[in-house]
Amino acid sequence: MRHRNHRQRLSRPAGPRQALLRNLELAIIEHGRIRTTEVKAKAIRPLVERLVTLGKKGTQHHRRMAFAQLQKKGAVTKLFEEIAPKMADRQGGYTRIILDGQRKGDGAWMAVIEFVTHGENAAASEGSEVAAANS
Repeated sequence: MRHRNHRQRLSRPAGPRQALLRNLELAIIEHGRIRTTEVKAKAIRPLVERLVTLGKKGTQHHRRMAFAQLQKKGAVTKLFEEIAPKMADRQGGYTRIILDGQRKGDGAWMAVIEFVTHGENAAASEGSEVAAANS
């Protein structure tokens, strides 16, 4: 029976799957948005949102829990000092997944996963550039 086995396996054994998910988490924290397959994006979304929740709590214990998951000091610092304060007023839903069509080689559905504030900052900066150009 498959009770409580609800995680995506991503066609990999446990060790490589955990390494893949950790690398995707690091990439989204470092870059703000990444382009990956839809299934991988859906698999990392709850993991990234859990890390942002740890960042919002901000205690030393939560920082150590985040480091245990990410294993990279710079990413933990960025999570706690840059990303989490931007999400302070949100009660969840820190990421969005935008479908991006099919990949040319194998037809896999691609998606962009990004922090909600990442798109807002880009739109605000584009809006200010357009306003400055029109002036």
